[in-house]
Amino acid sequence: MYLRHFGFDEAPFSITPDHRFVYLSPQHEESLAHLIYGINRGGGAGFVLLTGEVGTGKTTLSRLLLEQHAKKADGQPIKIALLLNPRLSPVELLEAILQELGIPRRGVTGQLNRMVNRLNDYLLKSWAEGQNTVVMIDEAQNLPPETLEQLRLLTNLETDTHKLLQIILIGQPELRDTLRRNDLRQLAQRITARYHLGGLNAEDTAAYLTHRCRVAGAEDSPFSPAAGKAIHRHSGGIPRLINTLADRALLVAWNRESPRVEAKDVKQAAAEVLDAGPAPPTSAGQC
Repeated sequence: MYLRHFGFDEAPFSITPDHRFVYLSPQHEESLAHLIYGINRGGGAGFVLLTGEVGTGKTTLSRLLLEQHAKKADGQPIKIALLLNPRLSPVELLEAILQELGIPRRGVTGQLNRMVNRLNDYLLKSWAEGQNTVVMIDEAQNLPPETLEQLRLLTNLETDTHKLLQIILIGQPELRDTLRRNDLRQLAQRITARYHLGGLNAEDTAAYLTHRCRVAGAEDSPFSPAAGKAIHRHSGGIPRLINTLADRALLVAWNRESPRVEAKDVKQAAAEVLDAGPAPPTSAGQC
């Protein structure tokens, strides 16, 4: 609707993940580095934990990891089992891991110990071939405690000198609370890298807007500095909210035939698409 008016070839603020539009702020680069560490650290990285509020870009980072970094430095592919629906029992967890890794389940489906043994045989063969195997779980805050404990037990699969399986947990902040439970303290002690992904700061929000506009075909961002600050204030720097707010603000500016998006357009857009005031600020960094 407003694309030609602002010089876009395509919509710049779709909420559908698209690696072409990925903007890596310093904290996104650091969190991605933690994930790369997790898939490349053969021989006992234990658990890697990435948490963040809804819409901060956790899933986007996981897709970027799978598309661009799923190889070791020597070029050997890294085998990754990606689980997107982790509300699973321990038995269902093993079935899902075996399916993702392409391990035959005939004769062992529904039998926890036999599935663990089959997974162990697979991991030993992969390790002998120089390959790392990773289980990456998105929306991990939905994992039941008994399934988290089963994951801990899987990290006991090892040779005399090396762990055979690396596990990456990606989830919302409540996952950190779950891992503070006394009955999960053994798992918490095996987390070797933690990062909490927060919202973008004002400077990165402005850079994010400019980046996406240019990828979409515009020579520069149509958002005034005041509009960028307003978007940051109303969104809390959460990329998903930035996209929603920026898209509506462009429509508001187009309706009044303005070549620029101003703070007043953002204010109107926020009133139309956000339930309340500014999103709460979220901090980033080690957790």
